[in-house]
Amino acid sequence: MAAGPIALVMAAGHGTRMRSSLAKVLHPVCGRPMLHWVTAAALGAGAAKVVCVTRPGDGVAEALPEGVESVEQVEGEGTGSAVLAARSHIEAGATVLVLSGDHPLIAADLIAELAAAHGKAGAAATLLTTAELDPTGYGRIVRAADGSVARIVETKSEDGVAPEDLAIREINIGTYAFDGDALLDALDQIGETGGERYLTGVFTLLSEAGQRVSAHPTKDTLSSLGVNTRAGLLEVERIAQRRIIEDHARAGVSFVSPESTVVEVGVHIGQDTVVDSGVTLRGETRIGEECRLGPHTTIADSDVGRGVAAPHCFLNGARVDDGASLGPFAYLRPGAHIGEGAKIGSFVEVKNSRVGAGAKVPHLSYIGDADVGEDSNLGAGTITANYDGREKHRTTIGKRVKSGIHTSLVAPVHVGDDAYTGAGSVITEDVPEGALGIARPDQKNVEGYAKRAEDRPSK
Repeated sequence: MAAGPIALVMAAGHGTRMRSSLAKVLHPVCGRPMLHWVTAAALGAGAAKVVCVTRPGDGVAEALPEGVESVEQVEGEGTGSAVLAARSHIEAGATVLVLSGDHPLIAADLIAELAAAHGKAGAAATLLTTAELDPTGYGRIVRAADGSVARIVETKSEDGVAPEDLAIREINIGTYAFDGDALLDALDQIGETGGERYLTGVFTLLSEAGQRVSAHPTKDTLSSLGVNTRAGLLEVERIAQRRIIEDHARAGVSFVSPESTVVEVGVHIGQDTVVDSGVTLRGETRIGEECRLGPHTTIADSDVGRGVAAPHCFLNGARVDDGASLGPFAYLRPGAHIGEGAKIGSFVEVKNSRVGAGAKVPHLSYIGDADVGEDSNLGAGTITANYDGREKHRTTIGKRVKSGIHTSLVAPVHVGDDAYTGAGSVITEDVPEGALGIARPDQKNVEGYAKRAEDRPSK
């Protein structure tokens, strides 16, 4: 494909069978709208321009990826009318690829093969076909003596269809390459059937005008797998997910239970990382080498360094540096940054905070809007009270600080390097470097209390 063809992606379908207010082609497959899979394949095949045909108000045009243009179909019904809506984008002499926005498994290599076969044949139109599927309900390809396509016999209803046509296994799977000029001329000539202008009507016109219509057979039946229902979406997602996991496995990632694992298309995983059962990796997540994730860990839009262990954790918008240890049952919220070799233990929540290298927050703590210095150790139940009812304030904890259990740090407050806090303290004022901060009532012991409690008469 020297100059690159123009790819028209049909994205104007209503998708009412999805039972959703979301446009059908925007339903995600492994974290990416199914339409984006098709546009990415077209660009990967070398398309010079990708244009999506949409409907006004369906939200598709606003959701297109960068570099993809849109045009609204405001007149007519059917695929033929959809192509005509994009007339202004079809340059004279251009090759036009017509793709379906609800076929997310279409492969870039197959699109490139179709375009190359079309150019080699010198055809006005080339159809992608297969003989590998049950042909029931599909358009059967009737070949001419020279191997070109003589006509397409539609078999949605088999009434009146000749037995010899029903015996044909080769079918049209709805992906095409056209000479742009011939395509537009033929579309201008065909009428409507049942209120719709069908793109397939051009093939008969082209053949009758003496122009060649060819077919490019393929065994890649997954590229023809369209989505019309949520059940169909499940099947496509299953296949796409398996492909993603197998690609990571070939790159050196181990999966303990791939059937229970979710890895979205934008995720990067480093070599020698082990992904245990029940792990979900979403969004723009990046995982370093030699990590151990899970079981049952969810990581979304986070950056995880090398050699990190994270069993039973939830990370969202977090950064974890090399060698850190998380969990089990740690929760890292947006803005959490865990330093190299730090430890975030069981039932610890960190939000919009930096925990320095080598620091430890072992268990049962909340660290929000705080900076924790290197090699500090915060005792169980340490809390940064960051909200005064109106505004949030920041807590600063220096290096090598050791807080006693059940310390509450009421922001804004600063604890200096090498300082300590006493167990059960509520720290409301700064603690100087190297000092011990204690803020709790003196203990009082009531002698004989147990005996008096036992002797108290019951009501």
